[in-house]
Amino acid sequence: MKRVILTGSCGADLMRSGLAEVVIPFMFRLVDGPLPLDELAVYVAARSGTVKPGRHWSDYIGRRTQSVKEREHLSLVAFCQPYDVIELWFDRDPNDQLQLIWLLDYLRSHPEIAAKTELRLIAFDLLTKDAKSIAKSLPHIPAIGVTAAELGTASIAWQAYTAPTPEACIELVHSDLSALLMLRPALIDLLAEIPSVSTGLGETEVRFLELIGRGYQGTNALFHLRSVRRTRVFREWELGWLLHGLAFGPRPAVVGLDDELRTIPKEDLGARHAAYLRSRLSLTEFGKELLAAREDFSRHNPIDRWWGGTHLTNERLWRYGAGLTKP
Repeated sequence: MKRVILTGSCGADLMRSGLAEVVIPFMFRLVDGPLPLDELAVYVAARSGTVKPGRHWSDYIGRRTQSVKEREHLSLVAFCQPYDVIELWFDRDPNDQLQLIWLLDYLRSHPEIAAKTELRLIAFDLLTKDAKSIAKSLPHIPAIGVTAAELGTASIAWQAYTAPTPEACIELVHSDLSALLMLRPALIDLLAEIPSVSTGLGETEVRFLELIGRGYQGTNALFHLRSVRRTRVFREWELGWLLHGLAFGPRPAVVGLDDELRTIPKEDLGARHAAYLRSRLSLTEFGKELLAAREDFSRHNPIDRWWGGTHLTNERLWRYGAGLTKP
């Protein structure tokens, strides 16, 4: 039986598992910045001569047999057509779940592919498993056929996340999401990153302040120890930009972030990483006031970031706590 696996960036190690003829990991991010909707359409289409490296589904395939090489210019759907089974491996990571609902929404328009698609119900973090242990776990990982229930739930969820306000996502959390068991926890994690009613900060920013206030001076713990940070939405470079906002605004909440980070290009990850390691962080008095919920970050500093399709600014600052507060 010919099998292809589609997975998120957390499942990149599946490329060495031998579980399928080809594994296609999706490496794009959907939790930070404007949603790349036009780029996603190009990503799954047939490759044209104008597509830049890293912007097509075929760019991250590991093992390329001759058969794969001959068809890697095709659209994703056309490439998957000859396979008997298309397996979806996406874990509970919020970006993985967003990739999953985007993909299922896309496959809804291609019923011939959706009909032979199966969703693996993964109860562990793919990022923490190597290829050999994943292969050994296969008999214990249930696979369910993708039906109208999964496709419909994904489509509703994707439309809600891409909407210009977060209101539909709030309603979605309280609706029946049983067709996609890991979607609700991911949405709850994502909603917690909307600025809070009391401080104007998301959960990860508040957690940064808590950890720095407890004496964590280096960025390693903030960026890489998820069990300590206890938030799971963002990766290192995204966490870095959140930390920039706390440290480099008109009224900083944090001091000690290496000043060179103000000018190092965003794409120069090596230089940025070295600057993060040089940093020794502490709270300002304003940071302590924020931590005690006696100050509002947005009253003193600019807000300009995205939550799904919602553009958050000082003038248009949606807030989330016991409920959603409109600007």
